[in-house]
This record gives sequence, C-alpha cells and structure tokens, in this order.
Amino acid sequence: MTTKRPEAIAAIAGTMRSSVSRRRLLQAAGIGSAAMVAAACGTGGDSEASGEAASAEDMSDTDKTLNWSNWPLYIDVDEDSGVRPTLEAFQSETGVAVTYTEDINDNNEFYAKVRTQLEQGQDIGRDLVVLTDWMAALWIQNGFAQKLDKSIMPNAGNIIPRLKSVSFDPNREYTLPWQSGIAGFGFNKSAYADATGNDKLVTLDQLFDPAIKGRVTLLTEMRDTMGVMLASLGYDPANFTDDEFSSAIELLTKQVDSGQVRQVTGNDYIAALESGDVIGVIGWSGDILALGEDFGFEIPESGGTLWTDNMEIPALAQHKKNAELAMNYYYDPEVAAEVAAYVNYICPVEGAQEAMEALDPELASDEFIFPTQALLDQTFIFMELTVEQNDKYEREFQKAIGN
Repeated sequence: MTTKRPEAIAAIAGTMRSSVSRRRLLQAAGIGSAAMVAAACGTGGDSEASGEAASAEDMSDTDKTLNWSNWPLYIDVDEDSGVRPTLEAFQSETGVAVTYTEDINDNNEFYAKVRTQLEQGQDIGRDLVVLTDWMAALWIQNGFAQKLDKSIMPNAGNIIPRLKSVSFDPNREYTLPWQSGIAGFGFNKSAYADATGNDKLVTLDQLFDPAIKGRVTLLTEMRDTMGVMLASLGYDPANFTDDEFSSAIELLTKQVDSGQVRQVTGNDYIAALESGDVIGVIGWSGDILALGEDFGFEIPESGGTLWTDNMEIPALAQHKKNAELAMNYYYDPEVAAEVAAYVNYICPVEGAQEAMEALDPELASDEFIFPTQALLDQTFIFMELTVEQNDKYEREFQKAIGN
C-alpha cells in the first residue's frame, strides 16, 4: 500500500545486524517472584467470564495521537541519529503523533504495572501493546483486549499462513503478530571452543559441561528455559505431565545449586556474552544473531521454543483507530522488511521477503528471519497452561532458580 521511502531504507541499511538487543532490558526495579506469579495468574472479575472488553469513546479522529508500549530495541533505529525511520514515516503519512515507549521488559513485570487499572476498568494510558502469546491470551481471556476493526486494516491479510490462526485467537480478532523468535543456545564461539574443544553448542549436556561452569546463563522466561530443558530430557514441551516437569525442575535445581549456572536472567545475558563473563546461554535468536560473527546461535538438537509477540489494543484505549492504522502500516511488506532488517527476528508479514531482496539480499535468504519449513520443524510451541498449571509451574521454577 505504501510507497518506497529511499531515505528510510538508507537509514535502516546502516543499522542491520546491530549489536544491540531488544531483550537487553534497562536496569530497573523488578517485582518479586510471588508478585510475578500472582500477576501471571490474575483474573479479571466479571470480564473474565465473558471475554468482552470495555471500550471508551474513540478520540482518534479529533486527537491524532498514539501511545505505544513495546519491548526495548524492537523496532528499526538509526543509531547515529536515534530516529526510528519507519515510525517517523508513519507519523508523516498519517499525521498521527506517536509516543513510543520501551517499557515492556518482561511479560509478568509489565502486567503487574497495569493489572490493577485493567481490573478496575480504567484506561492504562496505552493504545497499543506488544505481548508474548501466553500473556496476550490472558488479556483476551480476561476481557482486557479490544476486538480489531479489520476494515481499517486491509494489510492484516498479509499475515503469513502459519500465524493466521492460533488457539487463543483463532480468527485473529484481537491480535496481530509483531515478531517471532526461537529460544535456543547462544555462545561465544572462540571462548567456547577454547574451553571445550567444540565448535558448536547444540545439546543441554554441552551447556552443562563442567568446562564452562559458572559461565552459563538461562532465561527468566519459564516457558523458554523449561521448554528447552523438557525437550532435552526427551519430553514433549507441547504436551507434558507434572512428573515430567518436575524431572526438568530437578535438573535445573541441580545446575543452579552446583554453580554451573551463573545467573538466570532476562536483561543482561547479552552484555555478559559480549564481555566474556558468560560463554553459553539459553537465549533468543534475534539477540544473539545480531551480535555478529563472533557469536553463534543454534537450535538445540532436541528442539527450540518458538514464540510470538503480538500487537494488542487494551480495553478502554482512547485511540483505537490510530492503533489500528499503525498495525495496518506495519503489515505493509516493505515496512515489515525494514523492521526485520534491524531486529533479526522472524517476520510475520507475507511479501516482506521479496521486499527484503531490494533492501538486503543476504538477509532475504536468512532462515532465522524468513524460516524454511525444515527450520520450523526443529521448534515447538510450549504447552498452553491453565491458570492453575501456570501458578504451579511458575512457583516451582522460581524456587529452582533461587527466588
């Protein structure tokens, strides 16, 4: 729908394969593990039963503004000027002034910040948020997300077939994917080779090799760390039992208690890899690939966790139409290609790969941005959990990592 913007393409070309990470979180006060579990398992009162979100008068036609919350460094940025080229172009084309805030550092942490307002039927001051599948599902279930007006979003039809229907939003009435990624093994190539004699890290046994004791980190995202561990133990992360989860927790506890694992983190594993303090991690594909040739990312032999972050409009958002215009804009294949060139995650937009050919032919053939079926066959989606299961598993996980 939109035309090419040479100045934006030129700007983004200088930022490809950036050494920054969208998951490298700002140092901020977190919430305790008990609060995290409570947030993840919160209910929405009467709205939960119906799943219908309250709505406010839409001010979009008279108030050309949009408040968008996203993860840090999850959109194209010109690192010299600090300008976000596609966002600047959207504002120029639509006249909508965007307040773009990188304040989603962790699904549980963000939910804890806005949960009370959501449950009390108050506007959270955001018109668009980006949440991982399971958290997006919780918002829909609890009536915290508004249905989309697809008549404003013709580009929504550009969603790749694999993501057109998901269990928590079968017809994509509430969400559109922003980016997808894979949790697997990341490593400092030279340091790992020096320590172990191996050139690739592809198994959990290799990650827990005593030769790199104390130089390993795991993720605080329970589904990513435990998904990788369950698969490594021969269990199906998409369909496992309590006993199987307990076996994986027992292994996790052992590795944390022994000192093999230096830290379980969601905010500084990339910095630790760069500094050399850490050699091997369970980490996210785009983060590690963006570090460059000195670092490697491998999908575990037993499989990696496939996840998606989704755009969603909160209940009582005051600029719903403006949010839908932004969602439609970012589903233009050329725009999607510009974002993908910077963030290095799996692009959800049909036609973006062809658009990438003009932007960067090498990235157009990168299967971690435009995955082949063979690569997807190496991944799994973590089992959908009930509130009770999530409570139980989160508490066991937090205990195992020492929280």
